[in-house]
Amino acid sequence: MTTHTPALTITPITPRDDAAICRIIRNVGAEFGAVGEGFGPGDDEVRCMSRHYRPEANSRYFVARLNGEVVGGAGLAPLRGSRSICELKKLFLLPAARGYGLGRRLAEACLAFAVKQGFSACYLDTLSSMTDAIALYEKLGFCRLDAPLMASAHGGCDVWMLKEWPAPAQTDMDLI
Repeated sequence: MTTHTPALTITPITPRDDAAICRIIRNVGAEFGAVGEGFGPGDDEVRCMSRHYRPEANSRYFVARLNGEVVGGAGLAPLRGSRSICELKKLFLLPAARGYGLGRRLAEACLAFAVKQGFSACYLDTLSSMTDAIALYEKLGFCRLDAPLMASAHGGCDVWMLKEWPAPAQTDMDLI
């Protein structure tokens, strides 16, 4: 008996991914009650994510594919009002794509991009009903905050988290 291993890929978003990721963000948002103003799925950028997340804008959105089909995504962008803190944004996966480690891989791709861009910390906001996502964030080193950072655009969220990483160690060569 052979078991089929699903083909999992993570790639930067392209314009042809926009419609699929928009549907996913809105459908998964509705699954968790994140509907309307104050929630990520209601943001204008959701309609055309590839236009809003670009490396030259210090941002990136990644899509996850399972056997070639777009099943989710996650993005990273500078936190509004900050030069050193970025925000993990819109990590959403279809129910059929959960349990394969795609959420972790998406978040890790975003965090690796953040480090390359020179951010010193990563912020996120989410809903307390998204318990699996919160558990993932905690495993990745995010700590809960008592209130949102800055002026959060997502007033409907009730969980705020931050991950900080140390500055790269100075070497003797840096001092020359």
